[in-house]
Amino acid sequence: MMFIIDDLLNILRTDRRSANAKAVITGAGSGIGRSFALELARRGGEVICADIDLERAVETVELIDALPTGRAYAVHCDVSDRTAVEQLADTAEEIFSGAPTLVINNAGVGIGGKPVGDIGFEDWNWALGINLWGVVYGCEVFTPRLRAAGRGGIINVASAAGFAAAPSMAAYNVSKAGVMSLSETLAAELDDTDIAVTVLCPTFVKTNVFDDGRITPGSMNLSKQLARWTGLSADSVAARTLNAHDAGQLYVVPQVDATVIWHLKRHFPALYVRGAGLLGRLLPQN
Repeated sequence: MMFIIDDLLNILRTDRRSANAKAVITGAGSGIGRSFALELARRGGEVICADIDLERAVETVELIDALPTGRAYAVHCDVSDRTAVEQLADTAEEIFSGAPTLVINNAGVGIGGKPVGDIGFEDWNWALGINLWGVVYGCEVFTPRLRAAGRGGIINVASAAGFAAAPSMAAYNVSKAGVMSLSETLAAELDDTDIAVTVLCPTFVKTNVFDDGRITPGSMNLSKQLARWTGLSADSVAARTLNAHDAGQLYVVPQVDATVIWHLKRHFPALYVRGAGLLGRLLPQN
């Protein structure tokens, strides 16, 4: 009930950071990224929809074009390529005639189902290159521009995996834990500025991340089932995250299961490790 009241009160505010934003969103061609783009457009914003799949980005733009408010632009960007992210920032300044007011480092991939030692360095490099380095590049490239503009916001999409550390998900866990640490550090460094930092840490969200990632069949089937049972819609996660960002919140943990895990691990770490180990032994081994 409190979440609903908070969301309604936020909608009534006219000074929201997310209102009339000039935003750059990576991974905006689908999932949470597309939902962020649509929600910002509904709030009167201009949105650069960046994605490695330009066709998907164009689809998002077409959906925004059909709305009564908002404008959007599709841009190709591989976030694992530093030069591409720098070009994205330059393009944003050309389109917006200045720095964006909001940067959402959302692009990410799913990977899981293999224990450490069986993952392979190619998969480690792939996952960290997108999930972690993509966010590092986004923060490193855009933060100086936001500082120079004197205002703005950064939302980094991590995961409950960043603090849950479930078995057979090491590459994903490490990448998302890095995003959390980066976000916390950046928030401290920007504490005396008008630049807000928020990190999103959901559990299961109903998106296409399971199909586009490198997840073993058994783990993929289990993940899809859990997403159907407990997952939130990408639209609700995006809206709640933007509202939390408007309120100056650093952490967004939108689901009850993630909140339970957060507190369990911190208050009962030994119990958590034993429980996670048991879970790992029960998970599909393929």
